[in-house]
Amino acid sequence: MNRLWERIRDWILLGGLLLISLVLLLTANESMLRGLRARSLEITSAVEGVFSGLGRYVRALEENETLRTQNIELSNDVALMRAAQSENARLQSLLALSDSLDYDLIAARVTSKDITKERNVFVVDAGRSNGVELDMSVIDSRGIIGKVILVSENYSQVMTYLNDEFFAPVRVLPSNSDGIIRWDGGRFDRLILDFIVQSAAIKPGDPVVTSGQSAVFQSGYPIGIVDEVFAEPGTSTWTIHVTPTAGLDDASHVFIVNAAPNVELQSLISQ
Repeated sequence: MNRLWERIRDWILLGGLLLISLVLLLTANESMLRGLRARSLEITSAVEGVFSGLGRYVRALEENETLRTQNIELSNDVALMRAAQSENARLQSLLALSDSLDYDLIAARVTSKDITKERNVFVVDAGRSNGVELDMSVIDSRGIIGKVILVSENYSQVMTYLNDEFFAPVRVLPSNSDGIIRWDGGRFDRLILDFIVQSAAIKPGDPVVTSGQSAVFQSGYPIGIVDEVFAEPGTSTWTIHVTPTAGLDDASHVFIVNAAPNVELQSLISQ
């Protein structure tokens, strides 16, 4: 024990003297003490400023993320509201159409579309149980969509006007010139009107409606607007391009005209 004390005695004595010297120095030199305190305060303030800035940066990132999420949600709400308004307007126009026509209509919703090929078809949720039959015409508030080509109990397949097998007798107003409208398999926004003689006064903007000279399509219903009229060399008929009035890409609800096709007339026409 004595040996241990002898070993550390000098170090303890030195530490005590240093501590006493430091206390005396600080208490005797008030200005130095104030300087140390001021410097300590500066260092502490700088460190606190750095951490405070980091905190504000993190909070700003969190607020930006929250605002971004809210902006996305609001944008989705606006898009849904606009879609609902558009759908409401379309349904109202369909109701107005139903009230304005003399024949019965079967309401249907488009459940699937295949409008990327030569034989473009729809499937609608109305079938035999709703009174749908083959070759009934299909319309919406804007114009002709097509005709029924396949019927099951609760669904029907519709051949649209963008089909290379679609043909319909039509009339150009106001000249009352009759012709046949078809799709040539080219552009999705253009139909071809055949058999209008060049003596007929046809011009862009003339409306084209169904003529009624068909076992499928009733008379007077819109199908398009004349877009272009010109004469091919060596022909006696106009080449007429027609823009359809009823777009297929945004068609969602349709009416099937509840009028059984005239089978006898259809048989005679097809011969």
